[in-house]
Amino acid sequence: MANEKLCEAACPIARSLGRIGDGWSILILRDSLSGLTRFDEFQRSCNIATNILSQRLKNLVDNGFLEKICYNKKPPRYEYYPTEMTKNFRVVLIAMAEWGSYYFSPEGKQIQLVEKKTQRLINPILVDKETGKEITSEDYETIIGPAASPDIQYVFQYIAKKNSLGITEKFLPPSSRINPVSDSH
Repeated sequence: MANEKLCEAACPIARSLGRIGDGWSILILRDSLSGLTRFDEFQRSCNIATNILSQRLKNLVDNGFLEKICYNKKPPRYEYYPTEMTKNFRVVLIAMAEWGSYYFSPEGKQIQLVEKKTQRLINPILVDKETGKEITSEDYETIIGPAASPDIQYVFQYIAKKNSLGITEKFLPPSSRINPVSDSH
């Protein structure tokens, strides 16, 4: 059940969320990358209602996150395997696990990342592939890309003006001028 509005957004984060769906889908991808493949395994691991699981699996297959393979013809039974796209999503899950452990696990880490060969604990960080330098908010920023839509350009220009000039003009990206939202807030 992809969110069409998010799927069509200019922002790559919105597009990603639109295709993944929701938290249930992220948990299914987590389990898929861990080696679970069958409906009942996902259902028990996530403690998710079967109707919701069916919808999320269909969405994840339709959007290219999982490959559905029949392992039993009568009755039909399927296994779901992570695609290359999902394998590349692993870094997002690792970042979420670290972030969640830091902010929401006062009792300590429930899971840890280790190097397979040595079982050495890993403390993952995001680094610049070219320099190997850790990416931090203090040293790096996001800028407009070469294919930036008018909305993305507007957001970055608005934020720059707001930060440098303290502007108080109304935030009106180009798309909101086409489909105005009621101003009752």
